[in-house]
Amino acid sequence: MIPGPQNAITDVPGLKVGHAQDNTLKSGVTVVTADAPFTTSVAVMGGAPGTRETDLLAPDKSVAKVDALVLSGGSAYGLDSCSGVVAGMRDQNRGFQIGNAIIPLVPGAIIFDLLAGGNHSWFENPFPELGRAAFDAITTSTPIGTVGAGTGATTAMMKGGLGTASLTSENGITVGVIVVANPVGSVTTPGEKYFWAAPFEINNEYGGLGPDPATGLGRSLNSRKRTGMAERSNTTIAIVATNALLDKAQCQRVAWAAHDGIGRACIPAHTPSDGDLIFSLATGEKSLSSNHDLTIIGHAASLCLTRAIARGVYAATAATNDLLPTWSELNSKA
Repeated sequence: MIPGPQNAITDVPGLKVGHAQDNTLKSGVTVVTADAPFTTSVAVMGGAPGTRETDLLAPDKSVAKVDALVLSGGSAYGLDSCSGVVAGMRDQNRGFQIGNAIIPLVPGAIIFDLLAGGNHSWFENPFPELGRAAFDAITTSTPIGTVGAGTGATTAMMKGGLGTASLTSENGITVGVIVVANPVGSVTTPGEKYFWAAPFEINNEYGGLGPDPATGLGRSLNSRKRTGMAERSNTTIAIVATNALLDKAQCQRVAWAAHDGIGRACIPAHTPSDGDLIFSLATGEKSLSSNHDLTIIGHAASLCLTRAIARGVYAATAATNDLLPTWSELNSKA
């Protein structure tokens, strides 16, 4: 498999992504949708998730497809960004219909970015408006770095960000990922130059430095504290997508497999203070030729997620009142 033309989740045919952010708030929203509803499930491995409408994604629940997925900053406040997306879809007469009632189905997940240096002295929750703005901005490409839900993201030692990556097979099956990299753990080895994800890099997509020549797992277990920052919760949340024809149980299996990508890129991962969560969606364009195809899709999803996390951190840009430096700032003299 090789990266798609954009090396992005939007390489999956039919998918669209929209972003909105408030640089004073240091937070934002990312929406993934399509012209038609898609099959979706979810897998949660973090100890502190924040979600909306994820119960309906279990394989035994009756709802077969949803209309959009939302990744948001803002902790619990950010869950209201889904309401803005629901409003936008309703205005377009999109959603699950029962008689003459229409109900847009929009599950979402949030990261904790309330201590990223933003101004939170607002009187009215800004996230419904940000969700609507992200929905109104949907397009067939996506930037990476300090954008959308990745605007206020941080890692153990530097700014986080929003990343994406894709892989396409010879038989036309495409897998794409979009992720908000905001882990408690680190994405780089001690010294903050080399990415844990280095062995999985393609085409120098996050600097081409290769693995740390001094890397050893034991080095990552040393205490690495953020100077001057309070103890807090974090989360890596992602959406993995494919154009394959999958049911909800198969989507969930892909989501579980994709969690390996977080474990490769963030050390430690899936901690009690992380809300690590992955949505998995399938647009249904390509039928599977065998069960082996499902194995390859899950493997590709994990590889894309590893790469997307590093890409998002690598592309992060500095902003006023940042509490942590970017990878570029830390390595500008390297």
